Amino acid sequence: MLLISCPNCGPRDETEFHYGGQAHVAYPLNPNDLSDREWAEYLFYRENTKGTFAERWVHSTGCRKWFNMLRDTVSYDIHSIYAMGQGRPDTESGLAPGASTTPTAAPTSTSSEGV
Repeated sequence: MLLISCPNCGPRDETEFHYGGQAHVAYPLNPNDLSDREWAEYLFYRENTKGTFAERWVHSTGCRKWFNMLRDTVSYDIHSIYAMGQGRPDTESGLAPGASTTPTAAPTSTSSEGV
């Protein structure tokens, strides 16, 4: 069992939480302009990273608030827990590798702040 530290309630057993999928998936800026293929890619295509992965979680039986978690998918080690809307932290510098300090969004990008 994992012990997940809710940012609002503190450490709790993983049975109190629900996985919400990949974090930082940007909603398309112009969804009406997308082809069926592009829309399907936004809805269904996600990274399947072996190693460190940014995920969304909700404390479903506690505060019911969403947060992001940086977790290793091989060892299940939790590297960091951070609020929705914050950028993915690097385990050392606080920024994603190669990320700029100002957030940007692309129409069909799968990496963005928030969401």
